[in-house]
Amino acid sequence: MPSAYTTLISVAQLQALQAEGVPCMVFDCSCDLMQPAIGPAQYRESHITGAVYAHLDNNLSAKGDRAVTGAASGGRHPLPAREKFAEWLGSVGFTNGMQAVAYDRQGANYCGRLWWMLKWLGHDHVAVLDGGFQSWQAAEGATTAGEEAPRAGATFALKEPLVQLVSAETVLANLGAADQAILDARGAPRYKGEVEPIDPVAGHIPGALNRPFNLNIGTDGKFKDAATLRAEFTALLGQRDPAHVVHHCGSGVSAVPNILAMEIAGLGRTALFAGSWSEWCSDPSRPVAKG
Repeated sequence: MPSAYTTLISVAQLQALQAEGVPCMVFDCSCDLMQPAIGPAQYRESHITGAVYAHLDNNLSAKGDRAVTGAASGGRHPLPAREKFAEWLGSVGFTNGMQAVAYDRQGANYCGRLWWMLKWLGHDHVAVLDGGFQSWQAAEGATTAGEEAPRAGATFALKEPLVQLVSAETVLANLGAADQAILDARGAPRYKGEVEPIDPVAGHIPGALNRPFNLNIGTDGKFKDAATLRAEFTALLGQRDPAHVVHHCGSGVSAVPNILAMEIAGLGRTALFAGSWSEWCSDPSRPVAKG
């Protein structure tokens, strides 16, 4: 695919792809965990012309009992089966020959989920719109209100995963091991166990390091440059090998900006514990740390 983007894409680069007629689909992943109706409302109010809305609960997560749904992870936002997600992609007309671009309005908190999931399905040509919808608006990019017309269905073929999915059992088995470095993307108060507004237990996985996902974003609303990100992650990890990093957060969503940031920094493509804290703390036999 010419002009393929696999990490970030700028507004100007996206506009150039569209002007060149490169097969491309834009996904609006705007969301608010505490008020689920806000994301769809924001999309209907205004979105990048032609964008498909990707609903965190309905399209990027599996609902119901894991054994029944075939979910690929636990937690509050379990990953759907790869086949199920591929089916949804086909239903909105996305094919293997397309460039995907994901954005949100929440500092890349949610659009990274779709970025990671497409890599998980073996599709590398997916990028996050740097600066999100705000940057698109600032550049006076074309926007539309309401819903988009339905697209003709297509087939999206699964390929080998390009990312590593780690289970709670694997994290537990490797606690304290030199070949596992856990990064927690939640805010410091939640990591320390001082507050817990969502999950039933406060605290963090023993040995985990804290890297709130919003630290990856600069004052301009875009990802920090590669050199800055590399310096920050290297300082946090110390002597730990970046290749051994496993990311998590509350439910496997806001951990992804850290994965993306490490890749931008040239530190490789690191693993995701998608069930995250919500799955970890659901079993009282798993250890919990505070402070």
